[in-house]
Amino acid sequence: MIISRSPFRISYFGGGTDFPDWYNNYADGFVISTSINKYCYVLIRTLPPFFSFKYRLRYFNTETINSIKEIKHKSIRATLDQYYDKKKTGLEIIHYADVPALSGLGASSAFTNALIFSILTFNGKKISKKQLAEKSIFIEQKILLENCGCQDQYATAFGGFNEISFNKKSISLKTLDFQKKKKKELEDNTVIFFTGISRKANTIEKSKIVNIKKKLTYYDEIHKIALEAKNIFCSKNNHNFLNDISKLLNESWKLKKKLSDQVSNSRLDEIYNMALKNGAMSGKILGAGGGGFIMFITKNSQEKNKLIKFLDKLVYVDFKFETEGTKIITQGINAFK
Repeated sequence: MIISRSPFRISYFGGGTDFPDWYNNYADGFVISTSINKYCYVLIRTLPPFFSFKYRLRYFNTETINSIKEIKHKSIRATLDQYYDKKKTGLEIIHYADVPALSGLGASSAFTNALIFSILTFNGKKISKKQLAEKSIFIEQKILLENCGCQDQYATAFGGFNEISFNKKSISLKTLDFQKKKKKELEDNTVIFFTGISRKANTIEKSKIVNIKKKLTYYDEIHKIALEAKNIFCSKNNHNFLNDISKLLNESWKLKKKLSDQVSNSRLDEIYNMALKNGAMSGKILGAGGGGFIMFITKNSQEKNKLIKFLDKLVYVDFKFETEGTKIITQGINAFK
């Protein structure tokens, strides 16, 4: 039995510039993001030889089937077809998570990373975190033909607070080098709430990608803001750090809304505007937009508590930054081989 764990992520700046359609055709991309201590888990084990089926899958549905091509879950089907030795014995795969899917925290890529890592470990193969991210991108973009960027696969594979750069030749990730005091201040004053609105990220991202050529100025500004944010993060000056970051975050959010009319809606705009009047300095919808989690930055603990109390009808999720990324947390002996 193998259990893998992959963290969810929060993206602060640069979202959209990680679309291959952008960085392969127009200009470089740059994202600042962090993984958090909320996770998805994948359990994989040999299915005992007592059943009339070869595969049992448990996620929000349960599937019992005899061949990989019968699997309804697209990501599981594609991953098993690509990386599992079909001559081996049957499998049971169970997926569970700390937060809902379709929420803007990179859940799809976290799951793909965890599943690939589990299967390759089950096969006795080792893989680097960069290779894992690359394989997840291959599954999501080349096999499933999903409309998505390339930041989530890296962010959830590596873990940590990172800067991720994108260009025609390569994707590179490195730890963002900023003071522990600033990181703690940001961690303590970043607040996320689940709006209760689930959305199909693929549809929203597609609406952005097909219109990239018409929105080049906005993507260029988002990229510039991300680079400016890096300078603020890495500066030795701690004065007004959260205030300076918040100004950029609000500007970035305004630009993100211009990428597609599906990014926000009247309900999300209402939450955002009221939050700014009740404790928040800045905010944005996480992920593609349209719903899921909304993030705010507050000035201090008093303003944070004020905001949490004001938005008591939304689900507040407490979290910490994490640094481990996708990993195997349990590896036992197969009773049936």
